[in-house]
Amino acid sequence: MSSLPDPTADNSRDDLADEQQSERVFRDKPVSFVIRSGRMSDGQERAWAAHAAHYLLEIPRGLAATSVHPDERLDLAQVYGRTAPLIVEIGSGQGHAIVHAASTRPTDDFLAIEVFRAGLARTMLTADEAGARNLRLIEANAPEVLQSLLPEASVDELWIFFPDPWHKNKHNKRRLIVPEFATIVARALRDGGVLRMATDWEDYARQMRSVLDEAPEFSRDFADDWAPRFEGRILTAFERKGARVGRDIRDLAYRREPRS
Repeated sequence: MSSLPDPTADNSRDDLADEQQSERVFRDKPVSFVIRSGRMSDGQERAWAAHAAHYLLEIPRGLAATSVHPDERLDLAQVYGRTAPLIVEIGSGQGHAIVHAASTRPTDDFLAIEVFRAGLARTMLTADEAGARNLRLIEANAPEVLQSLLPEASVDELWIFFPDPWHKNKHNKRRLIVPEFATIVARALRDGGVLRMATDWEDYARQMRSVLDEAPEFSRDFADDWAPRFEGRILTAFERKGARVGRDIRDLAYRREPRS
């Protein structure tokens, strides 16, 4: 399924040009990232070279470096070598949450979607150290992965923890959690599957809740104003720092309604 990318190639300038051109050509919808930039360190390049063959899924691209060809489909049984519940995280960063989960839940399969190569390299390294062989990574724009690459109703849980809040009013339209995205998520989740979200930005939390409350494919999986903290989300340095400075972390959980 995968071939090893060349971690030593300096593609950052070409990638940036591709992304900027693709934004003008077809990306008029929210994406799951801001912009890719920068080179990997020597250690990250070594991690990439050593572990990408197992962890990273190489997929055909559309117009942009992080796009997904709309005709491509993943065969999950082939990718993981078995059939098991699938948990997907969008914006996995350096992989703290998903590596911890994959290493402690070996009977489940995990997929991390991220575009920042340094984060992907770090995730591969820590996954290997933790023995998390049930984890795979995709370097791509997440909505496109959910919309076409993954089979319909193939995801048991989808995690979106601390997405970019785009806090300036003029940038709110760039937020990932919008009605159209809820429809894309509904396609990927199996009936009864769960969408889990968390943010430390109250305005965005309220927007998330409003979008999902109004989505006919979903129902709340919590009783009060907010869901209890998801115990499966490891407490990261980011979250500890937020708590120290008084930022409230708000969790949300929604269950996919049965298809008619």
